[in-house]
Amino acid sequence: MYVGNLNAMRDFTDVRDMVRAYWLAVEKCEVGDVYNIASDKGIKIKDMLDMLLKMSSTEIKVQQDPARMRPSDVEILLGDSTKFRKVTGWKLEIPFEKTMRDLLDYWRE
Repeated sequence: MYVGNLNAMRDFTDVRDMVRAYWLAVEKCEVGDVYNIASDKGIKIKDMLDMLLKMSSTEIKVQQDPARMRPSDVEILLGDSTKFRKVTGWKLEIPFEKTMRDLLDYWRE
């Protein structure tokens, strides 16, 4: 498997949690106001890849490919959903590990 920047950190949120958040936004947020919906946690792409590789039943060789490196790549992209959480009471219900397991199982099927 050829990869790009594994040191980048991103904020991942399960789509099922996001759907609940959108529903709460419709019910409780002020129209026209701005809210961030995020996990508020950064996960390195390398850590996500390692998690998936541990769940795999196949030996996968990982190799960094210079062609996949983006010169303008943002190292850390992390959301702050404090305002949204205060207004709606929303919180994550699905752990990141479950998201990754469910995603892998989906593609296995």
